[in-house]
Amino acid sequence: MIQVEELDWRSFLDRPALPPPSTDVLDALCRESILITGAGGSIGAALARRLAALAPRALLLLDASEGNLYSLDRQLGGCATAGATCPILGSVADRPLLEELFFTHVPRVVFHAAAFKHVPLMETQPLAAIANNIFGTETLVKAASTHGARVVLLSTDKAVEPSSVMGATKRVAEQIVLASGGIVLRLGNVLASRGSVVEVFARQIMQGRPVTVTSRTATRYFLTLDEAVNLLISAAMVTEPSSILAPLLMQTTIVADLARFMIQMLGGGQTRGISFVGLRPGDKENERLWAAGDTTRPSEERGLTFIETAQATSAHLESSLSNLRTALDARDVAASLKHLQTMVPDYTPSPTVQLLAQQHRQLAST
Repeated sequence: MIQVEELDWRSFLDRPALPPPSTDVLDALCRESILITGAGGSIGAALARRLAALAPRALLLLDASEGNLYSLDRQLGGCATAGATCPILGSVADRPLLEELFFTHVPRVVFHAAAFKHVPLMETQPLAAIANNIFGTETLVKAASTHGARVVLLSTDKAVEPSSVMGATKRVAEQIVLASGGIVLRLGNVLASRGSVVEVFARQIMQGRPVTVTSRTATRYFLTLDEAVNLLISAAMVTEPSSILAPLLMQTTIVADLARFMIQMLGGGQTRGISFVGLRPGDKENERLWAAGDTTRPSEERGLTFIETAQATSAHLESSLSNLRTALDARDVAASLKHLQTMVPDYTPSPTVQLLAQQHRQLAST
């Protein structure tokens, strides 16, 4: 039976592949010392494998998951045989660790892929999302800025007019990186990445169950893992500071079409239906790569477009982060949600997280 890794994603996407980075970009990047956060995740690991083949001056792989980091280290051959490649077990929220890392290894380019990303789970764990996605990013950016490193944030279309805690926290992470002069790359859904809808659909098909899709008309931007890595590498060499970039994808794809494609490819001739189950907490019917009031302009880097949008001032951002930190330290869900909405005015909280905030207010008043 065909495995997910063997599926012909090009035939599903029915569009030309996004272009790879230029030779000049690859040559420039391989002369740098590079740090990848969230290096054990699907995109982080794929990026690490690609960069390791370029033999950069140093390749530092930071991840909080021992299992993921160990697996990646084994794939790359281990520290002893992988030249300047070095795994580092720890969190982006660990300030002393980051100071030691930047002082010892002096990375100049930081690919920030570490984040909590599962939308429904983060709707029930908003404080964890805020702590990791926002303040982990702030800690990393401060360390990078102090040591003259440039941050490239792996962001998401869910940060655009967000309807989820995950999306809203990633939008604030974007603001933090942009305020430091860094680069933001918004991606859509990466096919066959760990925890993606592809993984869910494949498991349901293998078990002979109906494939669950949220809505008949739900659409997403889809791209391959190779395309995501290519775009990250290209984004790292964009010269304009404080830039938001997105892939040049002309149209979205209906999620139900992905389910039908996978049933055809993996179903072994057996007919399995699609069950439309409704949007989950924090889900949107349709995702976008930029907001209605934003504009775009071409980029010299192939496959990318610039997004022009209003950006928060440094003073306003610092004040807002301070208020949010106070609420987070107090474990105050209601106040944290209020400050998050202030920082992301077009964020629409789901009923799930609103109920959580209401319950917290009631507990606090008793």
